[in-house]
Amino acid sequence: MTLTDTVRRAEHAVGLAGLAGRTARTEGTARAESTSDASAPEKAPRSAAGREADGLAVASFVLGLVGLLVMNVLLGPTAIVMALLALARSTGRRGRALLGLALGVADLVVLAVLVSANGAVVWNVGG
Repeated sequence: MTLTDTVRRAEHAVGLAGLAGRTARTEGTARAESTSDASAPEKAPRSAAGREADGLAVASFVLGLVGLLVMNVLLGPTAIVMALLALARSTGRRGRALLGLALGVADLVVLAVLVSANGAVVWNVGG
């Protein structure tokens, strides 16, 4: 047997041993994944539309809250529209969307009270 034959046999043996090790690791990983999948409930990944609807719900809440203090003529209707869009797209943050809707309506009520009391869309804190 020559030196070249010995090297080829050694490379072949190492290659087979490496392949067998990778196969055993892959099978072990697959078995571990299958047991963990069976015990844990599956969660569906959130789609981009779901994340967008959640963002609309949060934005409607924030705009409705800020609209109580400033620019309620713009922020109130915007909060209402965003909340309705979030609810129509089945948001995961339904409560937040409903709060945004309620705050948007409250913005318009505050606007109506201010207009009827002052005759203008102006805040007058100092009497």
